[in-house]
Amino acid sequence: MAENDNDSNYDDEEDIDLNALDDDELVEQMQDDLYDGLREEVIEGTEILLKRGWEAGDVLTKALVGGMTIVGIDFRDGILFVPEVLSSANAMKGGMEILRPLLSASDGSRAGKMVIGTVKGDIHDIGKNLVKMMMEGAGFEVIDLGINQSAEDFFAALEEHKPDILGMSALLTTTMPYMKVVIDEMVAQGMREDYIVLVGGAPLNEEFSEAVGADAYCRDAASAVDIAKEQVALRRAS
Repeated sequence: MAENDNDSNYDDEEDIDLNALDDDELVEQMQDDLYDGLREEVIEGTEILLKRGWEAGDVLTKALVGGMTIVGIDFRDGILFVPEVLSSANAMKGGMEILRPLLSASDGSRAGKMVIGTVKGDIHDIGKNLVKMMMEGAGFEVIDLGINQSAEDFFAALEEHKPDILGMSALLTTTMPYMKVVIDEMVAQGMREDYIVLVGGAPLNEEFSEAVGADAYCRDAASAVDIAKEQVALRRAS
């Protein structure tokens, strides 16, 4: 028996039996665990829901995406910071490792698909990586090309993966004009209208986004998710 209530509460939290929770309680607990970055607990909860007959897409959208949505809101509002978001994203990945093979047979549960990379001449990727994690947390499939990507690299990925969205990132004022090079070449090749183009990075703004011909400027990872959802919904409705 614990000597004080605080110890008792701590023990109770540590000893939660996920199997003993009903579905609604388990989803809520998984969202809390994801928020707290508890990877093993998220994995266990994912496995339990699947054993109970849940479809992989429902586990993704109701438990994992639901939890990451809360993380995204608190990150946007300054309640959570990058280390906490990375921890939550790592927990999300744990669940996704189980769900991904089950989801691969059908893209119906996906919010959309995105190819993302840092443009040629730029080797900064922290912001891009955070966008990737947040987008995956929102149910998007994300193909991350990495840093220093040329127009040819982007086009090869677009051809291979057929995404809904092309995302380009830049941190240097000297490399951000390369986004226009990519978009102009997309126009020249007659493929610009086939993709939603989102751009982001510290030196960018909405005026720059409009000037280079992108569909939207993403201020941060949380806004990137909201804008991506909106743009995909508009395109699918048209």
